[in-house]
This record gives sequence, structure tokens and C-alpha cells, in this order.
Amino acid sequence: MNKRPTLADVAARAGMSKTAVSLVLNNRPGSRLSDDAVARIHEAARELDYRPNAQARSLRLGTTGTVGFISDDVTVTRFASPMIRGLLDAADEQDRGVLIAETFKHPKQLRKAMEAMVDRQVDGLIFGALSARLVDLPPLPAGMRAVTVNCVNPEVPVAVLPDEEQAGYAVTRQLLDAGHAAGLAVIGNAPVARSDPRVSVTINRRFKGIQRALDESGVTPVAVEDIEFWEPWNGYDATKRVLESDAPVTALLCLNDRVSFGAQQAMTERGLRVPDDVSIASFDDDEIASYMRPALTTARLPYEQMGRQALELLLRPEESPGEHLVEMPLQVRGSIRPLA
Repeated sequence: MNKRPTLADVAARAGMSKTAVSLVLNNRPGSRLSDDAVARIHEAARELDYRPNAQARSLRLGTTGTVGFISDDVTVTRFASPMIRGLLDAADEQDRGVLIAETFKHPKQLRKAMEAMVDRQVDGLIFGALSARLVDLPPLPAGMRAVTVNCVNPEVPVAVLPDEEQAGYAVTRQLLDAGHAAGLAVIGNAPVARSDPRVSVTINRRFKGIQRALDESGVTPVAVEDIEFWEPWNGYDATKRVLESDAPVTALLCLNDRVSFGAQQAMTERGLRVPDDVSIASFDDDEIASYMRPALTTARLPYEQMGRQALELLLRPEESPGEHLVEMPLQVRGSIRPLA
């Protein structure tokens, strides 16, 4: 069996002291080494395929080098799985391991997952959710660092959320700037979701951004359809009602991509084409958005960036309390026709 390379081996290869090598490889301040010396140490470590002894490092630094990620449905949902990718990429860059647990929204599973990770002495916990909502969590151990991502909890002072107000404004502005001020209909007003934080803590912000763009231009939609659940069949039914009302519709602002898919089916049924007859814009950038023909203009939920930022915030030595908003970038595709 080949002997595992030690810190002393790296020091000998680099021609440096063990203390200097330890300072560099553990990213500890105060080494005062030249850039050339630091480069020699890293090169020696790569040549020897040196990996620090996790147990010894834990005893020396008082950390385990691991964090815990606990979610409701994120790991089993393709739509939100980029959150995991962003989290793991950031952890890899900072030489951290990640323990992952899925609870399927069961309180008992949540408690068991948290207890298991605390027993393994993780350096911090990240709680993630598929939809941005208020979540219940068991009491955290004293001193345990924690961050929520795409959810909030009053006992966790750091939260990473999508910037829904910015997205609402940007998507609406895209339609208004294309000349659809006189024929804009909103499909998907959601009274229940807007009033219950356990359903959503960000949807009101999306509507706030929409309203800000409308107010700036002095626009009142020609139709607003309420939808209890943002699903394709509801989008189909709501759009059918709008089209049958003979409202002068030139564009639909749908509140998510699944609603947009249903809306497009209702238009196709009436012989209308997107965007030649009616334009559509939406939110989330679900996988279905790029498969629609034409592909859908929509604001992307930045799951990957949120996962990355949650990990980075958890590992910051200084506290960063409050909400950290991540931009929802606009994906401009072929579903909007300029009228002017």
C-alpha cells in the first residue's frame, strides 16, 4: 500500500517549513510568503496528490469542513436541482464537503435530518425550498450557523431569495416597451398565494414590480384573470375566458411558464399565433419555456446562483443578516412581437 503523502512530504518537496506549508494550504493569514513560495507549495501538493487529514484538521481548527443542506423537494425536482449544483460548486471551491438530506415536507424527517447533521458536527446548516415560502424549523443548537435559501424562517437571520420585484418590473416593461400598453392582459392573479406566506413570501413582490411598471406608463390591463393554482389547465381556462370576452388583447402577461403553456393552447385552439397575433411573457424559466414554439420570453428563477450565495454566506466569518436578493435574469426569446 502506498503511503499517504504528509504535510512534511509537501514541505520537503517545496523546500519550505511545515509551518509555512500549513499556513498556505489551510488558507490561514499571516504567512508573509512571496507569491513564488506560495506557488511552489501548491505545486508540490498537486504533484504529491496531497490531501489534508480531515480528522486532524477538524481537531486543529475546531471545524469539520462539512456543511449540511436540508430541503423539502429540491433534490428530487429537476426544475430546482441547479440549487444543488451552485451549492456544490461553491463548496468545492472552498474545500468543503456537503451532507444532503431531503424531507419531502415531513416535520419528522426534517427533525431527524437536522439531528443527524448536528451529530456529525457540521459547520453550518442551509435550509432550501422548492418555492419561496415561510418554513417551520426545529430549534437550532446554540451557536449553529444557518442560512435559508428560497425560503424564510424568523429564527434564521440570513435568507437568500430571488428578486421577484425586479423580475415583475422587467417582464412587464418588456411588453410595454414592445408597444402592448393598450392590449395587455394579466393571466394568473393569485389572491390565495398573495395572502398566505406559507404558500409564498415573494409573489406579492412580483406583483409589486408588475404594478410599478404599469403605473409608470399609466397602463390599466384590459383583463385580469384570477388563478388559484398556476397550472396549464388554469392558464388555458383563463385565457379562453379573456379571448371570448373580445377584449382587445395584444399580449398576455402570464404569472408563470406553466400558465403560459396553457394560454398558448387556448390561443392555438382559436387559430391565433404567438407572437403574430398575441405576444406572451412569463416568469420562472421552467424547462417547458425553451420547448414552447416560439420559445418563451421569461424571467429565470436563479436557483444555481442562490445555492452558491447561500454557501458563501454561511462560510463568511462576519455576520450578514437580512435578505440577500438574487437577480432573476430576463430570457428574451421569440414570444413577443413589437407593435411599434
